[in-house]
Amino acid sequence: MNRIVEVCANSVQSAINAKIAGAQRVELCENLWEGGTTPSAASIKLTKEKSDIELFVLIRPRGGDFVYSDLEFEIMKEDIKIAKDLGVEGIVSGVLLANGEIDIKRTSELVALSKPLPFTFHRAFDVALEPMKAIEDIIDCGAMRILTSGRKNSAAEGAGLLAELIRVANGRIVIMPGGGVNGSNISTLIETGCNEFHMSGKKPFLGNGINSDLNMNGSKDIPENVIYTSDVDTIKNVIIKLETFEK
Repeated sequence: MNRIVEVCANSVQSAINAKIAGAQRVELCENLWEGGTTPSAASIKLTKEKSDIELFVLIRPRGGDFVYSDLEFEIMKEDIKIAKDLGVEGIVSGVLLANGEIDIKRTSELVALSKPLPFTFHRAFDVALEPMKAIEDIIDCGAMRILTSGRKNSAAEGAGLLAELIRVANGRIVIMPGGGVNGSNISTLIETGCNEFHMSGKKPFLGNGINSDLNMNGSKDIPENVIYTSDVDTIKNVIIKLETFEK
């Protein structure tokens, strides 16, 4: 069985590391500390040039919720056009209504604009009002897969719902677990029936901040002097364990 590892890459270097580790796909984004936002055009372009790996791009104009203003929605549509022009292989996005349901109209519009590229509905699913209604709505929108932690802080904690989603999907849409995926819990996630796995494999290291007591945004809640990069060995460990299960 061909299992796929998708790496949530927050930089061109992270995407390069994902390729070196043997991952099959990356989801390129920025600002992991707020759940990921749309990467710059330069990051997309250079990822295409410097890493020969299937490239999906996150389309999310800001952190916070997934209910967007008209202006934000226009930005999302323009970002999809730019990403397609730069040659990406897939789009990752999604929109909710203020009542917590899937915004079928806007999500369908994003899926249509992304064509012929595959569309992944991201972890907005995990905060949607009712998961079984949400999965049907997302299928109706034409998305190819759902990225989800099973509505828990980690995919391993959400394994029970992931297995139920696989059963309900019945091959109509791919359910891809993401959230804390690593070598120690990948066996639990395989048991859910999932065949695609989303991980960042990120490791922190300190930047060269001379005045480390200074916070540019005035808050110490965000570690501004810590840089995260997807780690080759962390990703490779998951891939090796997946290969072991396939033998």
